[in-house]
Amino acid sequence: MNHKIENNLQKIGMKLDDIKIRQFDEYYRMLVEWNKVMNLTGITEYEDVWEKHYIDSLSIVKIQNMDRFEKIIDVGTGAGFPGIPLKIAFPHLKVTLLDSLNKRIHFLTAVIDRLELKDIYTIHGRAEDYAKQETYREQYDLCVSRAVANLATLSEYCLPYVKIGGMFIPYKSGDIDDEIVDSEKAVNILGGKLLKVEKFELPGTDIGRSLVQIEKVKNTGNKYPRKAGMPSKEPIK
Repeated sequence: MNHKIENNLQKIGMKLDDIKIRQFDEYYRMLVEWNKVMNLTGITEYEDVWEKHYIDSLSIVKIQNMDRFEKIIDVGTGAGFPGIPLKIAFPHLKVTLLDSLNKRIHFLTAVIDRLELKDIYTIHGRAEDYAKQETYREQYDLCVSRAVANLATLSEYCLPYVKIGGMFIPYKSGDIDDEIVDSEKAVNILGGKLLKVEKFELPGTDIGRSLVQIEKVKNTGNKYPRKAGMPSKEPIK
């Protein structure tokens, strides 16, 4: 890891020890290797992966003390962001990675095995289906997601997983104001309360990022999430 990456980590308030850096580097090697045979990421340069995937994933520390969370779920995790970087940086977390594509789950499982990570699990399927199951519903202190969906839809996927007093924090682009207004009703109906939006530029890039803090203040009604496909086709308005 070079000084530039180290400085950019410091800008979000992070310092990583040698063991964690080695784990991140091994994760990088696997990401690039597997990316040759399946589409995991369009970003493959070492520095870019650090800045646009790893540091981005860890930027949640700007707004939350991760020590307050134990069980977290990453909905639509893709190639493991932000869930795996959060697990590496904060080993005490018990992490569930959810993705609808089985090929990606195979990759994530291979990464977990190679890095010898404990208390991290992968589940394959749709967010709408698992959120109906007692094992997962309202069981998590924190739900994170970098998935590409509007906030109303994403809230319906994610808020059912969060226990009362827990947090849902989606990683959104910098330009979020209209989306926040459009999602207000959905967030409220699903048992959430919008606390604040933290806007910043990812260190070392000109990429605008918004972290949206939504607290779970009441239980999500049994009718949510609606059946698979509905939250994206007809977001709650």
